[in-house]
Amino acid sequence: MRKNSVKNTRINSEVQKELSRIINFELKDPRIAPMVSVTHVVVAPDLKFCRVFISVLGDEEAKKNTIDGLKSSKGYIRKLLASSVNLRNTPELTFALDDSIEYGVRMSHLIDEVTAEDAKNHVEEDGEADKQ
Repeated sequence: MRKNSVKNTRINSEVQKELSRIINFELKDPRIAPMVSVTHVVVAPDLKFCRVFISVLGDEEAKKNTIDGLKSSKGYIRKLLASSVNLRNTPELTFALDDSIEYGVRMSHLIDEVTAEDAKNHVEEDGEADKQ
């Protein structure tokens, strides 16, 4: 099976949906932050390993605690995944922090600031042009 085959893409999508459901509704670990998103999942073509990218809304300590909580409960998560997704092999899970959502929000704020500053400068230039 090729890495980007249709089958592998469907498996990635299904595993992502199930992991998101499991993390948000099945886990009761207090270390896991309430606002956790599974942003991306990469399942190896042989279905033995799975890299799960997690986005956490919160400070650095909340992110660290969430990753620690997920790592400590990965056996339980894998068991729930095996019961809900019918795969030949249930992949070994590895969790990684994904800051892409925060990066996008920060870039959006910077663009908004630059746009507002540009509009302000444009209005001031028009006011000076009208006086002349």
